[in-house]
Amino acid sequence: MDVLARIELVEGDITQLRVDAIVNAANRTLLGGGGVDGAIHRAAGPQLLAECKTLGGCPTGQAKITAGYSLPARWVIHTVGPVYSGAAGDAELLRACHVNSLQRALECGAQSVAFPAISCGVYGYPVAAAAPIALRAAADVLAEHAALQRVIFALFSADYLSAYQRAFAVLQDPF
Repeated sequence: MDVLARIELVEGDITQLRVDAIVNAANRTLLGGGGVDGAIHRAAGPQLLAECKTLGGCPTGQAKITAGYSLPARWVIHTVGPVYSGAAGDAELLRACHVNSLQRALECGAQSVAFPAISCGVYGYPVAAAAPIALRAAADVLAEHAALQRVIFALFSADYLSAYQRAFAVLQDPF
């Protein structure tokens, strides 16, 4: 199957998706916060926070996994995106978030994974710059691992969806 056919873009609430794992755009403490992080913690219930307290936080670019508790997803993969500064290292850390999250998904046997727009909220990463990095990272991992059947980017607004669609069109036809 074509790698890009295994990537889906949807507008919607990541906490409602019936996938094996969802990715949480977490902060370094993994103890909840605003945006998608807060929504995931609220939807999963207090057991998620209790498990996150045992993980000792997470460095930027890395990923850790917990159970999904009250979510439809079996697992939550927590990754910490970079706070956007415009430096070259931002893109490397954002790519690492996606690659490391998919690596955690493979380790637990997940076949379907949903991502939010990591770092594009309060961390200030411009969605038009983040989308191609996220999509390319997913495509690269999918090319190496047939066990991953679907990677969904669940975008919370039409503007974010549109930015990801533009980046996806370039990925499909880079010339």
